Amino acid sequence: MSMATRTDAHSRAPHVADTHDLIRVQGARVNNLKDVSVDLPKRRLTVLTGVSGSGKSSLVFDTIAAESQRMINETYSAFVQTFMPALARPEVDLLDGLTTAIIVDQERMGANSRSTVGTATDANAMLRIVFSRLGVPSAGPSFHYSFNQPTGACPRCEGTGSVVDIDLTQLFDDTKSLNEGALTVPGYKAGSWPVRVFAGSGFFDPDKPVREFTGAERDDFLRREPTKVKIDGINVTYEGLIPKVQKSILSKDKDGLQPHVRAFVERAVTFTTCPECEGTRLGEAARASKIGGISIADACAMQISDLADWVRGLDEPTAAPLLATLRRTLDSFVEIGLGYLSLDRPSGTLSGGEAQRTKMIRHLGSSLTDVTYVFDEPTAGLHPHDIQRMNELLLRLRDKGNTVLVVEHKPEAIEIADHVVDLGPGAGTAGGTVCFEGTVEGLRASSTLTGRHLDDRVKLKETVRRPTGVLEIRGARAHNLRDVDADIPLGVLTVVTGVAGSGKSSLMHGSIPAGAGVVSVDQSPIRGSRRSNPATYTGLLDPIRKAFAKANGVKPALFSANSEGACTACKGVGVVYTDLAMMAGVATTCEQCGGKRFQASVLEHRLGGRDISEVLAMPVSQALEFFSAGQARTPAAHRVLGRLADVGLGYLSLGQPLTTLSGGERQRLKLAVHMGDASGDRSVFVLDEPTTGLHLADVEHLLGLLDRLVDSGKSVIVIEHHQAVMAHADWIVDLGPGAGHDGGRIVFEGTPADLVADRSTLTGKHLAAYVGA
Repeated sequence: MSMATRTDAHSRAPHVADTHDLIRVQGARVNNLKDVSVDLPKRRLTVLTGVSGSGKSSLVFDTIAAESQRMINETYSAFVQTFMPALARPEVDLLDGLTTAIIVDQERMGANSRSTVGTATDANAMLRIVFSRLGVPSAGPSFHYSFNQPTGACPRCEGTGSVVDIDLTQLFDDTKSLNEGALTVPGYKAGSWPVRVFAGSGFFDPDKPVREFTGAERDDFLRREPTKVKIDGINVTYEGLIPKVQKSILSKDKDGLQPHVRAFVERAVTFTTCPECEGTRLGEAARASKIGGISIADACAMQISDLADWVRGLDEPTAAPLLATLRRTLDSFVEIGLGYLSLDRPSGTLSGGEAQRTKMIRHLGSSLTDVTYVFDEPTAGLHPHDIQRMNELLLRLRDKGNTVLVVEHKPEAIEIADHVVDLGPGAGTAGGTVCFEGTVEGLRASSTLTGRHLDDRVKLKETVRRPTGVLEIRGARAHNLRDVDADIPLGVLTVVTGVAGSGKSSLMHGSIPAGAGVVSVDQSPIRGSRRSNPATYTGLLDPIRKAFAKANGVKPALFSANSEGACTACKGVGVVYTDLAMMAGVATTCEQCGGKRFQASVLEHRLGGRDISEVLAMPVSQALEFFSAGQARTPAAHRVLGRLADVGLGYLSLGQPLTTLSGGERQRLKLAVHMGDASGDRSVFVLDEPTTGLHLADVEHLLGLLDRLVDSGKSVIVIEHHQAVMAHADWIVDLGPGAGHDGGRIVFEGTPADLVADRSTLTGKHLAAYVGA
């Protein structure tokens, strides 16, 4: 944003008069914060900066927003509070001037099959009212147009749009009898109670191979309705294998299943489009009701930018106010760079950045004022062109009389701030202090890490690498791609760019075959429980356990919190979870081990003067030094730690639960693992926005890492919006020109210098401005 624009933005901001216009924080000690005290001006836009792990989120999310939420919960009656999570007061001396906090984060929306972009905002609700009033023939009240209501849902698929198809060969081996172990469903071993119920039901011979069952026996075996039978003198309910498996396994949340059960579900179950509603989820009456030949299913399937135009063409005085509100909501999608989505897009398929912007739609039309909005990197996943629009929306929220707190790394977003708080100077234990408070100009003039790097610009390379071959993509048609042909050069650093929704991910993830020589490193959640951490995920724990075992003459298994050395009270988790029936469960630090996760006898064994719990509490940077010399010298551990430091995760503690990592951290952790692939057959790396969550100073470090990967003989393809990465590339593939059906084409292929000279695309114009060309 230009200096002129920034000055205009400041002139609209209200004047801070006294302490009533401040959110005051004194003595905050949450996570790594070291007695932090700050005064944040209300009804202003404050940006919090600092390296990853410096304490930004601890201050705004875990202190300010958490205490606001806790105090609001306390205003409810005791009865209502029993149904709400019990929130502890943050460790802080004083919090004053708080207002209602609304968190707009990058947590992906739940993958509930009934949640779509339309249901996650007010758009679907308004559209249903429009069709209930104007649709011909009318299906009835608005809820008759809802696939989440029995009256509006397709009866065949019950409003999910798909029907389950079960592969019977995954449920049983028909060459065997039940007593020989025919059932291959997890938990249905021969002799187990479920199998005893089948074998003793009397509906078929348990010693006869399943393939020899008569038609009636096979039907009883697979599909019989619940029937009372007596097994070993006990009255039990028998039902066929298919409904039994559906109730006991398939109806449960997939992510909550044990890995071997989840693998079984993925093998045994396929979802096919419902033949009755053709995937629209709606009943016949809702599908038949139309406005000018368009049904509500047609409307929800439209690209939102097209739907906005269609709604603008509706002229019905009786619904004028409603249509105006719906138009504003749909226009907000377009403004925020999400016009390429459709309302029927499942919310679980949105990226973190798309999810955050979808949540933002709810608040742009809100009548609330004097609210504190907390944003977590709202520019994540945004092209420089879209960042300008995001900045305008943040300023609009502020100008409605709200306090806007933004955690950010991008200089374009930092520049619009009325107030800046820079945390650091480092990450983890090396952070947690306020290094600077003041204006953007003051930050620029300061000696802090952020201030020194705020005006960093990566220059275009004088010479680029020559490709060693090409990866051919022919006729790519995934999502919005239009028969795209591309030759992606190998042996170089290739950056794929374009506005959000232009088709970048579709081209790379949907067209390049994973497997043979290709490794895709994305930001998706890492499968694992709260017991999983960087040490277990990277294999680092194995050499550490062996080093402890060798130094103390005991078994390695003692030094695993998931094995023999685990605290008996908390089973090695470090906290005890108490189920309070109807109330939310409460996690409390284990009294027996004090949260250290190991038995006291295990902690008596030391390596280099440290016990295993102290080593797992170390950040990567400290552990790297610890395992490099003396009694603790462990080359195998040092190699893994070196890779973690290389990808910018030096601040992570070895035992930090993986569930607490951000999308960018997860991707860099996966990258560290793949960098250690000794086989060498993984020669092509595809990275999806690796700069997410990286401080300006760390971007240079990442570029060095990418260079080392390429120089070691790998081909690196990066989907990225960060202009520093574009400038550093050997080759750029730019998709567009727009998003959705306005994109899906390659609009430029060539070197960054050629793209800057060409300036025919949005990316070219912004990159030219970035490098000062």
